[in-house]
Amino acid sequence: RRNSEGYKKELEEELYEVDKFIKISEYNNLGDILSEELGIKISNTYGKTDRVLSGKPWMAYLRISDGCDNRCSYCAIPLIRGRYISTPIEELIIEANKLVKMGVKELNIIAQDTTRYGLDLYGKRRLLDLLSELNNIEELHWIRVLYMYPDEIDEELIKGISKLNKVLPYFDIPVQYGNDKLLKLMNRRGSVEEIKNVIERIRITFKNPILRTTIIVGFPYETSDDFNDTLNFIEEIKWDKLGAFTYSKEEDTKAYDMDNEVDEDIKIERLNILMNTQNEITNLNNKKYINETIEVLIEGYDALLNVYRGRGFMHAPDGIDGQVFVYSDENLNLGEFVMVKINDFKNHDLIGEYKRRVMI
Repeated sequence: RRNSEGYKKELEEELYEVDKFIKISEYNNLGDILSEELGIKISNTYGKTDRVLSGKPWMAYLRISDGCDNRCSYCAIPLIRGRYISTPIEELIIEANKLVKMGVKELNIIAQDTTRYGLDLYGKRRLLDLLSELNNIEELHWIRVLYMYPDEIDEELIKGISKLNKVLPYFDIPVQYGNDKLLKLMNRRGSVEEIKNVIERIRITFKNPILRTTIIVGFPYETSDDFNDTLNFIEEIKWDKLGAFTYSKEEDTKAYDMDNEVDEDIKIERLNILMNTQNEITNLNNKKYINETIEVLIEGYDALLNVYRGRGFMHAPDGIDGQVFVYSDENLNLGEFVMVKINDFKNHDLIGEYKRRVMI
């Protein structure tokens, strides 16, 4: 079995202008490697210096682990990144506090599987413990958890999150399929029925949770009936946010050599059907925000249209979930939280009027 480092020799031959290829596992020794190559002493400071925020200063991602132990048959990440390794809670809290001192108000918790956090390090899952610690950071306002594996979202985690006022009721749960046969072929744990039960428990616990998922279309052995199962599953759950893409083969994965591949034209056709269905669901979901007043994080201003742009709790960063257009007679500051009354929507975006500032 080859991982990404198995291509090192080929890359060295093909990209002869590159002086040195460095393995992921060698990052902590970057200083020693450069010292040897350049003939000068360079300290090993990788991961030891404070982060530099290259994006919006009010938002940051907090990676809580590296690698992955979920051996999904289509995914090469375990081959590339290795086994799941959690970062100790105390180190994450130190990093989070430093980020907040730099002006960060929203932390987005990421990993290949956030719900597995702590299992390798502490012998049990400790995502809730981590979130509880983060929730105590005074100047932090929003905490958003991404990439939650459905079969690891239990009653304790759901109820625990509901008691943490800074953790947004935003559940990013990539389910990949709404068909048990395909889930098994993908080596995904759990069943469609179990996923439905998780969603039901979330909706019972939270008044207005945001449910986001990711779907793969055109995995080997997918029939029209299988695809329709996924389509029906989407219509039944009525996900607030959904991303989808067609399956593409990843070398060295178990799915790479699977037979019964789906024709590319059929993949595209099914993807379009799926996304059109989701767009209809999104429009229905957005209607519930009309005349509601929601909290919005201001992130930009369009001088041509004289409108501010921001995100509500239902919008993850980087535009993947849409945004909120905010009309205001007052000057608003980028990075501040304001209350906005929603009066319209267009596709995935909400439109509203500024009401007041939020004191944090």
